[in-house]
This record gives sequence, C-alpha cells and structure tokens, in this order.
Amino acid sequence: MPGVDGPTLYRWMALARALDRALCAANPRWFPCEGEEATIVGGFCELRPDDAAAVHYRDPFVVYLMRGAELWRLCAQALGKGAGYNRGRSVPFTGPFELGCIPWVAGDLGTSVGVATGAALAFQQEGSDRACVCAFGDGTANRGDVHEALNLAACWRLPIVYLVQNNGWSISQPLGTYLSAPLVDRASGYGVPGVLVDGNDVEAVRDVLGAALNRARAGAGPSLIEARTWRARGHWATDPAGYRTADQAAPADPLALLAGRLRARGRSDDELAGIEATAAGEVARAIERAAALPEAGPADLGLDEVYPPAGTGDGR
Repeated sequence: MPGVDGPTLYRWMALARALDRALCAANPRWFPCEGEEATIVGGFCELRPDDAAAVHYRDPFVVYLMRGAELWRLCAQALGKGAGYNRGRSVPFTGPFELGCIPWVAGDLGTSVGVATGAALAFQQEGSDRACVCAFGDGTANRGDVHEALNLAACWRLPIVYLVQNNGWSISQPLGTYLSAPLVDRASGYGVPGVLVDGNDVEAVRDVLGAALNRARAGAGPSLIEARTWRARGHWATDPAGYRTADQAAPADPLALLAGRLRARGRSDDELAGIEATAAGEVARAIERAAALPEAGPADLGLDEVYPPAGTGDGR
C-alpha cells in the first residue's frame, strides 16, 4: 500500500484549505480549490522528489509545498511580490522548476500537458524509473493537444499518469453541455487503463494514483484517472456562482470524510483541531510576511530581458 498515512494527508488538506481561503481573501482573482483538496493532495502525494509534477491551476501551491517549496514565497507569488518564485511575473501558479514542478508556458489552460508528456519521454530516454503526474480539469480535457499527448504517451508507453480533476464545471458551464460521455471512457480509445475514483476521498485517490505510478515505473505506460470532485465556490474568488441551482448539492466534504475515518481509528477531536489550527497559523504568518514585502519592480519583471538598454541598438 502507498506510504502516506491518514494524519499526513489530513495535514496537507487542512493546509490547502487554509491557504486557499487566505489567498481568496487577498486576491480577488484567485481560483478557489475548496472542496477539491482530496484530489489535489491524493493525486501528488506518492511522487518521489526526483519525479515531475504538472499541477492543475486550482491551488497547485499545496503540491509545491509537498515538494519542498517555502510557504511565504508562494504567498508572495500570489500577491505579485518580487520575492515570489515567479518574481511577480504573469501566472502566479508556476512553481519552482528545481523541485520538479512543470512550469506553465502560457496563461492558456492545458499547455502544461505537452510539457509533462515531454518530461515523461525524457525519463524514459534516460533509462530511469522516474515518472510524472499531470493534472488538468474536465474542460481542459477537450483540448486537441491533450488528446495528442495521451495518444503519443500510449504509443510510446511513457511513464506518466494523467489525472482529470473533474469538478463538474468549465467556468460557468455544467458538465453536460461540453461532455457527452464519461471522461474515463476515453482511455479505451488510447489503449490505456482508465480508472474512475471518488475525488473527495483522499485515500482512494492516493491508492489509485500509487498503483498507476507503479505501473508507469515498470514500463507499462500511462494511465488516465478521472477523479470526480466538487468545486465549492465560484470559478474565481469573487465569482458569486449565480449559474448554480439550489438542487446542485455538494457531496461529502473531503476533510470531514477523512476526519471521520481518523476518529474511527483512534484519533481525537483535539488532535484534528490542532492540525487545523497549526495550518491556519502557518498560513497567517506567511501571508503577513509576504504582504510586507515590496511589489515587483522592473528588475524582478525582467524588462531588461525584453527591451535593450537605453542608448543601444539602432532604434528599430
């Protein structure tokens, strides 16, 4: 069985929620992940430090933290500070490349899928057993280059796991308006295993991803995992989500689901509350530190990498 235990998973999910709420309060254009923590944490917790992670844009920060990033620097990144990993540049979701985080190459969703597939090809060519997990949303799954990447990975038996973080919405469009069949059914068209998992059950996601990673490391090729989860808030922090109807009820909260299991295994309410309080304190201190930092300036934004210094060149 995979090695990441329940209390550790709970800690990461509690940190993800506390961070998500803080960043939504600080940045009105932040994309909330509340309700999707189990898919995010469970989808990447079994990666090794030498593997690669291509994270979905709904709070990739907890994955970067699991891989060794500094919380205050991530907060600085979300607040447009020069001390952030992206130096205040566009797309605050890009993580530290040195920690095996696949960078975003554009603000357009899904561009990281091809890069992640290329990373898996590199792992195969070096003859290692390194692997990659690549997450994207249900809407992004309809991109043409996503199909191309999956087909190529299947033909070449690349060591990659594709994780669809299916929250039922593509911005304001419900699932039935842009998908005519379950996403997991596409796997048979590529000739790869397809697994449907409860995306609100972090231990189930962990187990499914762990098995798919073992398969990839053994040279058996990619897998397509569809994790059905729930977006508790709007598309962005200030989105009132008026397009939802009252009968679209949320499923079991992922933190509450795991908390119930941990209590049944002998963990106390005080212990779980302590985990949540510790996470909230870490986030509050990181936000405070980041907010006090200077805004990104020309040197951080790399204007010298775009324009020549004044007085040089022929003016064209």
